[in-house]
Amino acid sequence: MPKFYVLCQVDAYVKYEAEVEADDPEQAAQLACDNPEEYKWLGGDAQEFDARKYVTLTAEGDEIEETYCGDLI
Repeated sequence: MPKFYVLCQVDAYVKYEAEVEADDPEQAAQLACDNPEEYKWLGGDAQEFDARKYVTLTAEGDEIEETYCGDLI
């Protein structure tokens, strides 16, 4: 299964990244959004915050807009 990097942005200023195995970028963001505790987030523990946005990143580190999910969009 392919691996994708998903960005978790918290309260519009704190950012974390995790590697997520999924069939496609949209599924990667949704899996991270639905089960954030299942992934190792680089930069800290995203679970201690409330408002979050999840988005899958391209190989260049750009956000894939159609993969946005969460409550901070």
